[in-house]
Amino acid sequence: MGKDGSIPDEEWERFLRESEAGTQGAPEEPSARARMVARRLRDEPAEPQGWRAHQPVRERRGRRLWYAVGLLVAAGLLVVALAPGRVAGWFGGGDGDADGGSAPLAAESERPTGPPASAASRQLPTLKQPFRGSPAARWGDGTAGIHMPSARATGWMSKEQVAQALTRSRDFLAASSLDPDVLRGERPRKAIALINPRQQDVKDYLAVTFREPSRENDPLMLFSRFATKDVRVVGDVVKTRGRVTFREGKRGAVEVTTDVTYVYPVVRAAGGSDEVARTIARREVVMSWDNPAKVVTSPGTFSLLSYKTDTTNGGCDNFSGYFTPEFHAERAATGSGDGPEVDPYDRSTSIDARLRDAEGTGCGTATRW
Repeated sequence: MGKDGSIPDEEWERFLRESEAGTQGAPEEPSARARMVARRLRDEPAEPQGWRAHQPVRERRGRRLWYAVGLLVAAGLLVVALAPGRVAGWFGGGDGDADGGSAPLAAESERPTGPPASAASRQLPTLKQPFRGSPAARWGDGTAGIHMPSARATGWMSKEQVAQALTRSRDFLAASSLDPDVLRGERPRKAIALINPRQQDVKDYLAVTFREPSRENDPLMLFSRFATKDVRVVGDVVKTRGRVTFREGKRGAVEVTTDVTYVYPVVRAAGGSDEVARTIARREVVMSWDNPAKVVTSPGTFSLLSYKTDTTNGGCDNFSGYFTPEFHAERAATGSGDGPEVDPYDRSTSIDARLRDAEGTGCGTATRW
């Protein structure tokens, strides 16, 4: 293993040679099972008194003082355990802080049972606090908001190889949906380098999707991009919430499923603009880390099994290749969508169910953004 705990490419190549040497018959060509075009949803617009008051005897002051301090510390720890949000609020991190959040949320290890609570007041985002008034204020920054499972030997891979596959899967999420250059509209070369170049249908898709984006070849299904002539991302933080899971797939492959919601604060590119809007994209990408003895692949790359996305304030029926968020004036002019109301922060239902509910109903209306 390398110094960073990763499996070197030489090891993948060695395994490839050994696997192919023992193979009976030619490996199969991989193919993507499904590509689902999501519906785009338009946006809506005095210090406390000590409880030991008596004066201890001088010769025993030190011992009694430490006893009192110990009791105070114990009481303080009890308060933190019972009401962490209130304690955070004493130091500017409670419900009344500028971002409308409290303590950061624990990682999402399983699907939540309901949507996040609504804020008591609708605080508008600002350039300095672009997530204010949003549940995302309590989400993680970048890949920190993506829960990663513990590795175990699965399919054709050892525990160490599974750990490497999970790391590279997260690297793909970062390179496709968080990379600042990609967000500015550049080609996602690092992300593409992780996709199996022998997967012909995906290779064809990637060949045309950036040059001639369309409903069938939409780069926003896999990559987050904004046209810098129109908008720019505010700051250097994208909030995320989601999780990664894995299981044994076909032919002993390690099948990794990622389900992550990304929140992008943006402002108009025109100078002097300070109104912040947010584009929210939820993506599910299923990757297959195939056994090179059974599937034609390249070391260190995965085959795409499926990819789907559900976007809020990214442009209704938009196939320009870039997210096209609306701001207050545009939302007021276009009015509400003709589809169902949707909470883009609600991760309690699967993305398949969301897409089925939106099928054939036109552009929906976000209940919050």
